[in-house]
Amino acid sequence: MGALLGAVLGLGALLVWQSVSAPPGPRRPRAAGRLRRRTEGLRQAGIDGVTGGQLLALQVGAAVLALVVVLTVTRSVSVAVCFAVFGAFGPVVLVRRMRHRRRAELRDVWPEVVDQLTSAVRAGMSLPEAVGALAVRGPESLRPAFVRFAADHRATGRFSDCLDRLRDDLADPVADRVCESLRMAREVGGTDLGRLLRALSAFLREDFRTRAELETRQGWTINAARLAVAAPWVVLLLLAGQSTTLEVYDTGPGRVLLAVGAGISVLAYRLMLRIGRLPEERRVLR
Repeated sequence: MGALLGAVLGLGALLVWQSVSAPPGPRRPRAAGRLRRRTEGLRQAGIDGVTGGQLLALQVGAAVLALVVVLTVTRSVSVAVCFAVFGAFGPVVLVRRMRHRRRAELRDVWPEVVDQLTSAVRAGMSLPEAVGALAVRGPESLRPAFVRFAADHRATGRFSDCLDRLRDDLADPVADRVCESLRMAREVGGTDLGRLLRALSAFLREDFRTRAELETRQGWTINAARLAVAAPWVVLLLLAGQSTTLEVYDTGPGRVLLAVGAGISVLAYRLMLRIGRLPEERRVLR
């Protein structure tokens, strides 16, 4: 038991060290794309300064921690391995929840941002001044990104490049649309920018109102499904005080039962998310 625990801890420490300290080498396109999507998901969740590789290292650390804790409590290697697998997915689930929460918060403030841009344009301000003014008068959650935009524009004076960096900072589909509309108005010109922004604000309010109603009705079903998936594993942890019961899971049939149960739980959870998932707007203007 001690040798197994030492080997698992050593492997976890090696993986963490390699993911953090190893120089970036040539990766396969699929692996590089997966890490890029992870990094973008972290930005959409409002977590800056963390890369996809560091998130992977955190998953390994969470798996090792869950393995050690459950193994200490239950003295069952098979049960500990199952919870180590669940612990590895914990950081990803947490980032996903933070991303959904941040998108819900942004849905409430984007119409206000568009309204302020419309008012600034109608008042005669230039586009860079109107966008930079959001660093002071914009919503609190978006001010840091607009502060960086204002600083970049003062330093470089290149409106298009500053919009690209602003779009990457915000990492939001609505931000992509607003930035591209401003870019088009800046490069092409015209007098329809105010009308375009007013139409966009009305569309966003109607879309967000409908989505909020659907998410409220959907939340009851998803929470009930999550409870149904988690209940058997909570009962398994409650059996930790009965060592004779958990010894059964260290036999061949017990391991098969745990593997099948874990596979069914993961499959049912993923299927529940896919069936109950609302269509999300993708960043097609990146």
